[in-house]
Amino acid sequence: MRKESLKFLKNLIEAPSPSGYEEPAAEVVREYTKFADLQHTDRHGNTWAALNPKADMKIMLAGHMDEIGFQVRYIDDKGLVFFAGIGGHDTMIPLGQSVYIHGRERVTGVIGKKPIHLLTDAERGKRPEMHNMWIDIGASTKEEAEKVIRVGDPITYRTGFIELMGDRAAARGFDNRVGTWSVMEALRLLKDDGGLDPKVGVYAVATVQEEIGLRGARTAAHAINPQSGLAIDVDFAIDHPGLSKSQYGETNIGDGPSVTRGANINPIVFDLIEQGAKAEEIPYQVAAEPGGTGTDANAMQVTRDGMATGLVGIPLRYMHTPVEVLSLTDTANAARIMAAYCRQVKPDTDFTPRRKK
Repeated sequence: MRKESLKFLKNLIEAPSPSGYEEPAAEVVREYTKFADLQHTDRHGNTWAALNPKADMKIMLAGHMDEIGFQVRYIDDKGLVFFAGIGGHDTMIPLGQSVYIHGRERVTGVIGKKPIHLLTDAERGKRPEMHNMWIDIGASTKEEAEKVIRVGDPITYRTGFIELMGDRAAARGFDNRVGTWSVMEALRLLKDDGGLDPKVGVYAVATVQEEIGLRGARTAAHAINPQSGLAIDVDFAIDHPGLSKSQYGETNIGDGPSVTRGANINPIVFDLIEQGAKAEEIPYQVAAEPGGTGTDANAMQVTRDGMATGLVGIPLRYMHTPVEVLSLTDTANAARIMAAYCRQVKPDTDFTPRRKK
């Protein structure tokens, strides 16, 4: 991965942007995509950059920039902060973690609960509940705490970008900053390396509020009104203990991005992704999903009178934790495969599904 692109990814990871609070990530996106023919942020917060925006044939590339996090719900008299989750959380994960509360200033805190020594036998056998945890920021009173934070402030885990062995890295928020990174990087590849038909417009969109219901993709797709689109999100890596390949399929970190087939995927789009990947010798893995995918591709597919959609995934371990793990090579290839797809689309491409002869 080139130096400037890696810096862009690290800047995205460091931008705290839980669902509904995506402004820091949007600023990073706008700074990186100044090369585009058009930049826009809508009232919802979706931020996009486009090439050939006057073209009639439009492609939407969507990667959501929101991450899971927490929100300040209540501050008690002793200055302890009670919180609620933003997005889906395994309640075993927050205990013992350090966090940032992004208030009037950034405040460090730690998540605690009643110590194990003082739990009843019944309590020890139960999964912890989030309302029984709190964040200790070191304040002694409610008034002291409220000088720096207030109800409604967003909270993120304190971990950032961590380099591991080889081409692997860990971070909070890879889900789905790597998707945001990939769509913007795909746009840069089309700008720098060429190959895009001048009569085809590409809109790289950093969508908002995916983790709480695919909300941003729905409004962005309606506004842009493209004929075709690719969503990109992280995909479950089925390459560690405790997972059944016969149940979930096979997706491995390091073997390339995944490309989904199924009801959410237009077959013409899938074929063009494959053609582009093979033409540019980009490794990929095929994933199967018989119904909805739970990604931005779902919202994109049913916008207006329907969009021809595809879905690209980046294999990820430990999803929705502070230490999500992926391959940077897979990430770079995800951007390449999206750019390759865009090069396959022409002004007269027909996305109507039909039997092959």
